[in-house]
Amino acid sequence: MEVNMSAEQVITEIQQLSSAGESLNKKKVKKSHPELMRSALHYFPNWDNAIERSTM
Repeated sequence: MEVNMSAEQVITEIQQLSSAGESLNKKKVKKSHPELMRSALHYFPNWDNAIERSTM
């Protein structure tokens, strides 16, 4: 699986989506930001873990 984002970029993007009031629902993010989802699942065990890391 090819990814174009670093783990830091994934965290930053999740933080930006959250700050903008966008839903972090897995299905919605997968549809609206597929590259973010692909990269997040490359670096983190699951989507919830990526969200958790972005709030640390």
